[in-house]
Amino acid sequence: MDLFENSIIDLPPGGRLSYHPDWIEAVRADQLFERLSTDLPWKQRPIRLFGKEVMQPRLTSFHGDSGVSYRYSGKTLDAQPWSAELAELRRKLVDQLDCEFNSVLCNLYRDGRDSMGWHADDEKELGTNPVIASVSLGQSRRFRLKPRGEGEALSLDLVHGSLLVMAGDVQHHWLHELPKSSRPMGPRINLTFRSIA
Repeated sequence: MDLFENSIIDLPPGGRLSYHPDWIEAVRADQLFERLSTDLPWKQRPIRLFGKEVMQPRLTSFHGDSGVSYRYSGKTLDAQPWSAELAELRRKLVDQLDCEFNSVLCNLYRDGRDSMGWHADDEKELGTNPVIASVSLGQSRRFRLKPRGEGEALSLDLVHGSLLVMAGDVQHHWLHELPKSSRPMGPRINLTFRSIA
């Protein structure tokens, strides 16, 4: 099922998904994309999948408050300092969502071959019901969710300058992915703001 723009969807049993396609106005979104593309220390990192180490099909950069680290897929990332642009976006999110974020995982998908498989942001250090605020810049990409177990998958195109917020118990009962695409695609930056204990 495709979700509509400006949707607020309840995801059972107690999750909520909200999507705001025009969260950043177009000119500013263009500026942010250009600045973050060139200024962040992007790296392709290895992860462990099914007992084997492989390179992630995307580039990443992790930023946050001093002393914050994030462990996932068998790797620990120590936060780099906030850039001016990332700090600006964090302030806007904190003001609008009335919730704190101490870090952001930045992903750069270079083309349609770069992707993120089915997963949940359910690491223990994210807390019981984490709020994940996901900002998209650049190429529109299809985002999918599915319930753990059986149930219909949901799809949404995340456009340039949009904000997607996952809250409640979404990470405990749902999985999400950014699938590969065979269509010609430009690069996309995804910024997932979170609070790590």
